[in-house]
Parts: sequence; structure tokens; C-alpha cells
Amino acid sequence: MLTIYGVYCSRASRNYWMAEELGIPFQSVPVIQARLLTDPLATDARINTKSPSFLAVNPMGLIPAIEDDGLVLAESLANNLYLARKHGGPLAGATVREEGEMTAWTLWAATEVEPHTVKIVLTHDNGAEKTPDGKVLIEACVKGLERPLARLEQQLQAQDYVVGNRFTVADLNLAEVLRYAMSETYLFDRYPAVKAWLGRCHARPAFEAMMAGRRREVQAA
Repeated sequence: MLTIYGVYCSRASRNYWMAEELGIPFQSVPVIQARLLTDPLATDARINTKSPSFLAVNPMGLIPAIEDDGLVLAESLANNLYLARKHGGPLAGATVREEGEMTAWTLWAATEVEPHTVKIVLTHDNGAEKTPDGKVLIEACVKGLERPLARLEQQLQAQDYVVGNRFTVADLNLAEVLRYAMSETYLFDRYPAVKAWLGRCHARPAFEAMMAGRRREVQAA
């Protein structure tokens, strides 16, 4: 059985969403970020990214990680590409060309989009979005997203999804990276095709199942 290490309120959300899309059984090990604990190495501390038991899985001490049939992978977007390739179906590439395109869009999300979106979500998480420094940082990140979003808008002008005109792992990976910036609603209003595409991605039952997991965590905190 697939094991996903990480709480839903982390990049592990991408892997939980993917597992739900594929309809595969999985075990969740809710490893929490060590920074959220006063003493992550205390004997009664929740399993976290500094726990020896987790470091034995991922020595980098980052979530998520997955374990599947003895294989351990620890990069959230790559984890999803692996799961798509293993299980096949409409989320995976139907041809080598499609696989190449899905990999390219995923790496594009990681290199061109996430460096900006993650700063936005962390600014909000830290409650700094209304401070002078927070406003300056968000403004700079929004500016940095304009060119990538214009590129994605162009891609979605004539098709509903980024590869093969169907929902695939590329859409899932990219939508999860962009979700970090959705607090800035005015930004997405400038790119109607991207906004509509995100709406289609987030209307999927598997996405709602993942988000329900996030809500349960927040309520239990």
C-alpha cells in the first residue's frame, strides 16, 4: 500500500489529491512541520520533520515523502509524476510526447511559478500580509507571476487543460502550486482562462476530498 508522510496542510496535499484521483488505497502518516512545535525532539512530541523515525525515511527532513513497494520518494511533484506513470489512466501520458509535456509543465510550475506563490502563502500564514513589508513582498511576487500566468493563459485559450485537453497530473501539479497565490483574487481576474481552469480543477471530487482532509486538520488543531 502507498504510504504518504505529511499532514494535509503541507505540500503533501498534492500527493493526497493524486491518490484520491487515482482511487488507490493509501496510508497517511501525519508528519507535522517541526517549526510548529516548541520542542520537536521532546519524548511526547508528535511525529514531525525532526523525528528520528521520519528522518530514517527522508534524511532531508522535509514533507511530503511517499513509500510505495519499497521505493521512497521525497519530492511532491515528482511523487505525482511517478504515481501517474505507475497507475496509468487518463491522468498519465498516453504517449511519450504527452509524458514529456507533463514533465515540462511540472518543472515549469516548480521553477517559474512556485518561487513566487510560496512566498505569498507564507506571508499570509505568518499574518504579515497587511504589514508594509508584507505588502511589498506580495506585490513583488504578483509582478513575478505576470509572465508565467500570461503563458498559461495562452495555453488555455483553445483547450480546457494544459496537456491532451483532459485533466492530467500536469494540471493537478500546476493547480496546487498556483493555489498558494489564490488569496490575490485580483491577479486571477486578469487571466480569465486560468481562473476558469482552476475552477474546473477545484470542482473535482478528489480535490474536495483532499480539502476535507485539510479542514479536519485545522479543526483538530
